Amino acid sequence: MAAAAPLPVLSGWQNLTAEGAVPLRCWWARPEGRAPRAAVVVLPEVFGLNSWVRSVADRLAAAGYAALALPIFARTAPDLDVSYDEAGLAAGRLHRDQVTAADSLADAGRAIAWLQAQPGLEQRPVGCVGFCFGGHLALLVASLDGVAATCDFYGARVSVFRPGGGPPSLEVVPRIPGHLLCFCGAEDPLMPPEEQQAIAAALEADGRRHPERLRRLVVAPGAGHGYMCEHRGDFAPEAAAEGWRQMLELFAERLG
Repeated sequence: MAAAAPLPVLSGWQNLTAEGAVPLRCWWARPEGRAPRAAVVVLPEVFGLNSWVRSVADRLAAAGYAALALPIFARTAPDLDVSYDEAGLAAGRLHRDQVTAADSLADAGRAIAWLQAQPGLEQRPVGCVGFCFGGHLALLVASLDGVAATCDFYGARVSVFRPGGGPPSLEVVPRIPGHLLCFCGAEDPLMPPEEQQAIAAALEADGRRHPERLRRLVVAPGAGHGYMCEHRGDFAPEAAAEGWRQMLELFAERLG
């Protein structure tokens, strides 16, 4: 069956503000001239809300979804937009190390509430997708009420680390009420075999306890880190196309 033609997209910056809360300068994309199928929160890599992450939101909108890309460094670098080079990586990691799980969950909760107040999306469940450090955060965000389907793309260190301290982020899996796909490349140096095995074990154990919840680790053969991104040296076109296909399939099946 031929893929559906992309829809026209309306996108631009959207500021979320609330008294006593840090402002969130987001990228907001949605289909133009029609109601969205559902809403998706997009969590970027350490490089900020750069052109590639914005293109992910736009591409989701072209597939019929409303997509809100969040600034994961809203407290220290709300406008971060850097390149995929050593300087950009160093800048991103500096801010990554100041992120806490509590702040990230608070920001995502505000974003979900905002989405669920938009016309056509009122009180509907949302999806979440994140990449690299954003993938790590997506695993945490999946535990929030209202998140029905999550894709964590190469969210490294979830078995050994939690932003801001505390038990490893992987321990939230039993508290995730929705469906979860975790993706990584078989040759990802940031996700060695022991990390992949820990993720697989946690997903399998929770899947046995709750067979109604989809839990799956998807390992892309031959792919490295960041394989979904066309701007990175590890971009793997076939693996990226398959990851995108599985993500859209999950959202279509689980977001209604």
